[in-house]
Amino acid sequence: MGYHSIMANVLASEAESLLLASKRIEEKDADELAKLFEELILCDGRLVFCGVGKSGLVGAKCAATFTSLGLPSIFIHPTEALHGDLGNMREKDAVVLISYSGKADEILKLIPYLPMPQARRIALVGNPSSPIAKECSTIFNCQVEKEVCLNNQAPTTSSTLTMALGDAMAVVFEHLTGLSKEGFAQNHPAGKLGKSLRLKVKDLMIKADDCPTLSEGQTLKEAIMAMTAKPVGAAVVIDSDSRLLGLLVEGDIRRLLSQDNFELNCPVKKIINIRPTTIEENALASSALALMESRENHFSLLPVVDDGIFKGILRLHDLFKEGL
Repeated sequence: MGYHSIMANVLASEAESLLLASKRIEEKDADELAKLFEELILCDGRLVFCGVGKSGLVGAKCAATFTSLGLPSIFIHPTEALHGDLGNMREKDAVVLISYSGKADEILKLIPYLPMPQARRIALVGNPSSPIAKECSTIFNCQVEKEVCLNNQAPTTSSTLTMALGDAMAVVFEHLTGLSKEGFAQNHPAGKLGKSLRLKVKDLMIKADDCPTLSEGQTLKEAIMAMTAKPVGAAVVIDSDSRLLGLLVEGDIRRLLSQDNFELNCPVKKIINIRPTTIEENALASSALALMESRENHFSLLPVVDDGIFKGILRLHDLFKEGL
């Protein structure tokens, strides 16, 4: 068998195991899980994952997933729990015990000392009749016909299925809480999604004091000097109340310089764009990016105004620099 076929067969076999597991989930167990999540939310409880070896690594991933979705969760190794980390568990918490055999000695030794009652224990096991399963109230069956590894020994299919069940549990929590993209972004401020849903124009714009500003009576020459002193890529014309009257960008100047009859003493009010596209400072930065790229001829900066008052300039360059 070629290596390509080996890889394809592994994926197909694991996918089949996930499909079979989906048919084994019982409604009562899913309802019990949702009820437990409701209790954890009400009492400010946490979700504790516990496992050994590959099951422990799966537990750590699941804990990270739940935490990112807004349910504080931690992973505790059962041996470490017996040597002090039990102090991280509280009666109002819930615990997820992960063991494919359902007989992991480290977990069985820990169970008598768990502070949470049996009603707050969940088992992810390959044998629903195992000793660990019998100590839990909610049981999800992670049984697989065989591991995809050559000798049917290394946790492969079983660990994939266990992780998938952990994901299924997490999505139940999402539905229960009605988690929105904005809510998700609260816990992911540095990611692309977090930035697109949290960063506002005012967070990235060049503030008015750092932008070249002119009055109507000033000239093209003065505009060039102001734009040289503050190289933002544009200058704005404002009135005495700081209201935006127009915009002059570097491209406008280049076009003027290419004409034979241009005059450096030309008043800027004759050459500015008096109806530039603008955006408010509290708008999302992602909205500004969409606005800049929505036109057939993209533009690279936006004057920022609030009630007509000039607040600053947002540049496409700064949006890209932030990873949007």
